[in-house]
Amino acid sequence: MKRKIAVVTTSRADYSHLFWPLKDLQAHPDVDLKVIVLASHLSPEFGTTVREIEADGFPIAAKLECLLSSDTDVGMAKSIGVGVLALADALGQMRPDLLLLIADRYEMLAPASVALALRIPIAHIEGGEISEGAIDDAVRNALTKMSHVHFTSTEPARQRVINMGEEPWRVHRAGAPSLDHLRRSRLLTREELEEQLQIDLATPPILIAYHPVTILRDTTSEADALFAALEQLAEPLVFCYPNADAGSRMLVERTERFLKHRGQGRLFINLPVVTYWSLLCRVKLMVGNSSSGIMETGSFALPTVNVGMRQQGRERAANLLDAAPTTESILGKINEARSAAFLQSIRGMTNPYGDGHAAERIVQVLTTLPPAEQLLIKRGTPAECA
Repeated sequence: MKRKIAVVTTSRADYSHLFWPLKDLQAHPDVDLKVIVLASHLSPEFGTTVREIEADGFPIAAKLECLLSSDTDVGMAKSIGVGVLALADALGQMRPDLLLLIADRYEMLAPASVALALRIPIAHIEGGEISEGAIDDAVRNALTKMSHVHFTSTEPARQRVINMGEEPWRVHRAGAPSLDHLRRSRLLTREELEEQLQIDLATPPILIAYHPVTILRDTTSEADALFAALEQLAEPLVFCYPNADAGSRMLVERTERFLKHRGQGRLFINLPVVTYWSLLCRVKLMVGNSSSGIMETGSFALPTVNVGMRQQGRERAANLLDAAPTTESILGKINEARSAAFLQSIRGMTNPYGDGHAAERIVQVLTTLPPAEQLLIKRGTPAECA
């Protein structure tokens, strides 16, 4: 009998990480794959990215509307509740043998809570990491304790999950599955990318990926320094849309005003997975506070300036430079990132987040797990004495 595995995706960001695990699960003869799509994937404001999933050939078992049209923390909280209601019906009817979740988005609390009540074992990807400047950190740790199988990106992350009391046999270092694109996907040539995006890449642009800092009461307070620094840059600028968090609309409006005043540059609502990775090959550097700058740019030895506190605590690759949320600090780190000495120092570097083989490791474990009855009973491990 095939193992019914349900996978939840809520946004363009987690879908880019899930693409190759989904491909390998779909191709496995012993797996009945059920893809559940919700939240910003179904929102026109965020590009209706469910169409990308359908175009990639994944049959969607459920499309669940749960994202409120809001720009507040109350809207975020209510979206979790709506998600719980929708998922209770969907998972209650589907009854998968296993539910696969990824990362640390707040809306992932909904499927985890429902699966817990329905006694559905949970597998979680990218636990054990640290991001002190976002509520993601608490979400990630909550998902870890609610899950029964764990796939971490790094060895220190694996050790943190074990230190949280998870049995070592349940915790596997797989690497970040987004990095599988570099090995398995055909990236676009410069000409193909220029045609698709309708931009000129003769002068490599700077890529800006900046999101609200959700741990702060004012989630966009650090953005003032960023935009003041960007005003002083001569290079072409390309912006990615922020996540669906409190403050995202304010950031979008500010970006649009900035680009209108500047008279050049682009803001992309959504970049397909391969398009985004192809763009990382062509830009001069990345600036912002995205986890992509932490986990993915190292595979290209792309100089990356991480701004502010959102990613505080993450493991750093050699290509990352941390800037305080001040104009002077951001400009100083950008200048350092441009320098010949820094570029030379990161040539041939290794990305600590993985080697491009994560999906095969994840699928090998998922397809050889013991039955749900055994997975659900977690035994605590004794804490080590200081």
